[in-house]
Amino acid sequence: VQLQASGGGLVQAGGSLRLSCVASGSIFSIGNMDWYRQAPGKQRELVASITSGGSTNYADSVKGRFTISRDNAKNTVYLEMNSLQAEDTAVYFCNARVVTTPTYVGRNYWGKGTLVTVSS
Repeated sequence: VQLQASGGGLVQAGGSLRLSCVASGSIFSIGNMDWYRQAPGKQRELVASITSGGSTNYADSVKGRFTISRDNAKNTVYLEMNSLQAEDTAVYFCNARVVTTPTYVGRNYWGKGTLVTVSS
């Protein structure tokens, strides 16, 4: 199983970006899908999560600005980021709970990350 994140880049403050993360490989089902970020010199933090049924949760710092969504048919999770601020600069990682066979509880997989840089 592999997770491939994309969509990062350089954007001015106030701008928008959309991140995508596609899961591929031997996949039976996917549970929660999450976005984390890690800024230079800081610990990795949870930004947003979405269940297989579509329930979402957000870090307080991004509520009202970021939207997480998923396309279960495409094994893909998205992160729409609006009103970006310099403090949002970080490497963004996707994480997914993947079940590979019907009798396996699954485990979490990480993508390699995509860099988002917001210039002020």
